[in-house]
Amino acid sequence: MARGKLRIYLGAAPGVGKTYAMLSEAHRRTERGTDCVVGFVEHHDRPRTEVMLHGLEMVPRREIEYRGAVFTEMDVDAVLRRAPAVALVDELAHTNVPGSRNAKRWQDVEELLDAGVDVVSTVNIQHLESLGDVVESITGVRQRETVPDEVVRRADQIELVDMSPPALRRRMAHGNIYQPDKVDAALSNYFRPGNLTALRELALLWVADRVDEYLTEYRSAHRVQAIWGSRERIVVGVTGGPEGRTLIRRAARLAEKGAGGEVLAVYISRSDGLSTASPKELAVQRALVEDLGGTFHQVVGDDVPAALLDFARGVNATQIVVGVSRRPTWQYVFGPGVGATVARESGPDLDVHFVTHAEAGRGRGLPVARGGRLGRARVAGGWVVGVLGPVLLTWLLIAAVPSVGLANDMLLFLALTVAAALVGGLVPALASAVAGSLLLNWFFSPPVHTLTIADPENIVALLVFVGVAVSVASVVDLAARRTHQAARLRAESEILSFLAGSVLRGETTLDALLERVRETFGMESAALLERAGETAPWTCVGSVGERPAATPEEADVDVPAGAHTALTLSGRVLPASDRRVLAAFAAQAAVVLERSRLQHEADRAQELSEGNRIRTALLAAVSHDLRTPLAGIKASVSSLRADDVEWSEEDRADLLEAIEDGADRLDHLVGNLLDMSRLQTGTVTPLIRETDLDEVVPKALGGVPGDSVQLDIPETLPMIHVDRGLLERAVANVVENAVKYSPPEAKVLVSASALADRVEVRVVDRGPGVPDDAKARIFEPFQRYGDAPRGVGVGLGLAVARGFVEAVGGTLDAEDTPGGGLTMVLAVPTAPRRTAERRPGPPGAPGA
Repeated sequence: MARGKLRIYLGAAPGVGKTYAMLSEAHRRTERGTDCVVGFVEHHDRPRTEVMLHGLEMVPRREIEYRGAVFTEMDVDAVLRRAPAVALVDELAHTNVPGSRNAKRWQDVEELLDAGVDVVSTVNIQHLESLGDVVESITGVRQRETVPDEVVRRADQIELVDMSPPALRRRMAHGNIYQPDKVDAALSNYFRPGNLTALRELALLWVADRVDEYLTEYRSAHRVQAIWGSRERIVVGVTGGPEGRTLIRRAARLAEKGAGGEVLAVYISRSDGLSTASPKELAVQRALVEDLGGTFHQVVGDDVPAALLDFARGVNATQIVVGVSRRPTWQYVFGPGVGATVARESGPDLDVHFVTHAEAGRGRGLPVARGGRLGRARVAGGWVVGVLGPVLLTWLLIAAVPSVGLANDMLLFLALTVAAALVGGLVPALASAVAGSLLLNWFFSPPVHTLTIADPENIVALLVFVGVAVSVASVVDLAARRTHQAARLRAESEILSFLAGSVLRGETTLDALLERVRETFGMESAALLERAGETAPWTCVGSVGERPAATPEEADVDVPAGAHTALTLSGRVLPASDRRVLAAFAAQAAVVLERSRLQHEADRAQELSEGNRIRTALLAAVSHDLRTPLAGIKASVSSLRADDVEWSEEDRADLLEAIEDGADRLDHLVGNLLDMSRLQTGTVTPLIRETDLDEVVPKALGGVPGDSVQLDIPETLPMIHVDRGLLERAVANVVENAVKYSPPEAKVLVSASALADRVEVRVVDRGPGVPDDAKARIFEPFQRYGDAPRGVGVGLGLAVARGFVEAVGGTLDAEDTPGGGLTMVLAVPTAPRRTAERRPGPPGAPGA
């Protein structure tokens, strides 16, 4: 059976019209004769959306009882038995009630798709799992109902339901999204213009990336080589020189001029050894391009212009940014340079920008070679000059200038030998010397056309020619190799210097170091292996790249990094000359691994130190704060038991009240100590359930005088999703702390309001307040602010309160009270809204 197709309506925020668009699509399909049913659609009491449900067949929902309440969810089995062609399933990221067939609704949708049912669904951009942190930083609200990005990306069709922020806020103000009592809070919080604009941009960019993926797949499937400029994608060619920063910033400015522009910096490294650029400068440029929102890439290619163009066409780039060449003018006689070649070969579909910079024309310095080799192209050129050059020179001398003299002929052939040495090295120069001496003997030394030499002086001249040619070629080749070796040593010293600096600064993580090794040597993967002993199996403690080696024997290159540690590389075999730098990387990897373990041990030691500090504070609390109520209880009991004193009924009542107050205080202190112990050991397990706030707050006020608190809890607040006992203890501690520091004539105000998907409880006092720099410290254990007298507590109330609130998914923060005082803001999540299922009516009735 073929898998069903998934169509998703994606929105930037609630209320943009996703469900309405889905229902409109269902009506269009029904009118065309498609068998379409409603698996689960929530209209949220929106009249226009509810009207759109009329005329569509709805599969009855499944009722699930959970903790004394009845909820309705989509009945997957019923939909599968009905076997429609298309099923409408709203709210793809929804979390099902415990006891349902699957934990998440997208898993229900996967079952329908596997059964061959096409599904039309909806989701908001803030529910995508990868965007959770981004959305939280924008709106301040953490989305707890999420759907994996891959589920949405696999959809056959994704349609963006867009609406401008002003239009959405007008729809909100008219009561078309939320109930009137929630409109003001929503407009001033989640539905602020800045929030909506940022969420809309996220949705547009995410859909644009998905469209780009579709385009890439289409181009690949149809083997389209030409560039389609559907969006501005700018490739920056960097060489590792300081001018790269200028190029990257210029490309970023170009990208800003086009909506959705993207910057990709690419460095082309040769395939035969170390990177030609300073690793420190490359790291700086990588960080710069990532800070500007782009990406950094490193590809291998001996032909730099061709590799750059291949990369640009592979990513469907529209523009290439390169810098003006750093070569001096006289070096252009050897070729047009990378920039000119890229511009010539780019074709009509790629724009090439040349950017001037401060390094233009200053030269590139010593070329960094690898292994002292001249490269295949230069060696081939040397053989052409050394072998074909003497033949062409002989023909030219015989045909054009036959009588220049043997001495001049020798000088011309000697110049050709020197040229062969400069281009191709020693071996082509030796071939040129041999070929030149033979040609001189045959064509120019009497008797001609024989290898016999009549004049002894000519024999000496030929021998001198061969000797000079070999000597000059050897000197030239040796000088070139020494230059290459010096340049290589410079590259190695820069790498080692960078490694040493990173060790001292402690900046490099293990994964970052392995990635640098892989990029530096142009390998496919890099891994750090470790084993407990000589015969123990190897384990991978860190790896980057594809298919890292599991043992040193499987790798192409392995270098010991310690007694039982090895750095392995896969991709190709490196020359022996590169192993010295690789050994430095291996030693650095061992240092990074050891540092991370030491840091872990230091963190554990810090935890133990914190535990010791708390135990010390606990002992101090036991020695003083707990002994105070105990002493009061014992004194009162001893007085009551005294036989030599006759207590009146009033005195006896006072002593019993003192005993009760001391016991209550002792119970409160011990309770906070036990709660703090549970928080420190991580044994607090909240029992999350739906509850009303007005069932929690009044009970939390039982420990304070009734005339000291003013309560303002609206009855229209939504249900909250918390552990009732933990929230009650948290509110009690916060209120008791506020009453403790408030003046007797001023009441503490406890109010609540709904903001988007959370409820805020604000405890407002008119006490002395807390400075900004001390607001964070008041939530630490065993802290009393200011000159709080001993005996009023051990300083755990607010610490326990924050711990309990965070355990149920909320937050507790301190703010200044306008006019003086302190306001504690306790925010907890609201319960997912449930709407009772509408019972199906008789046949023929709307919605039946």
